[in-house]
Amino acid sequence: LLSAHGLRVFDVEELSTHGGSLRLYVCHDESERHVEQPSVADLADEERHRGILDLDRYAAFQRQVERVKYSVLDFLIHEKRAGHRIAAYGAPGKGNTLLNYCGIRSDFIDYVVDRNPGKQGSFTPGTHIPILHPDEIRRTRPDVVLVMPWNIKDEIVEQHRYIEEWGGRFVIFLPEVLELRDGAWVPPSM
Repeated sequence: LLSAHGLRVFDVEELSTHGGSLRLYVCHDESERHVEQPSVADLADEERHRGILDLDRYAAFQRQVERVKYSVLDFLIHEKRAGHRIAAYGAPGKGNTLLNYCGIRSDFIDYVVDRNPGKQGSFTPGTHIPILHPDEIRRTRPDVVLVMPWNIKDEIVEQHRYIEEWGGRFVIFLPEVLELRDGAWVPPSM
């Protein structure tokens, strides 16, 4: 993509943000001001070593993603059949990607709450689940709170421990369906 636009990577940093990200430093192809750093070749070597060029790796990833989707849907169906109310905390892009991929709409999740006032009063993109103020959790007392920004799940749980007062449970969907029980993230008992 970069080379198609006359650009090249001259340095790269690995970041812990969002569970792992890359920061690329890019310049014009002909730039002599920016010398390619060893980090570029090192990362390319690591990617090749991890199988980035191996199509079987992508097929295995697809199967893993499908397993997560099916387990998410199994969990939600089980909870709804039991008559449980489900809310979600947070409306990050990655959470919305998961909702859309799984086809999860307001028939499964009653509402999403988010601290960002700019998101409140709107709907999740594609799935049209209402996004409300976090006080809605206290008001409606859902049985399950799905933590959508799973990379900061511990912080969110700590801020909203009060849901345990009425027997509410915290759940995450990635890397697999897990619920918080006795301080540990474990598979739900269904």
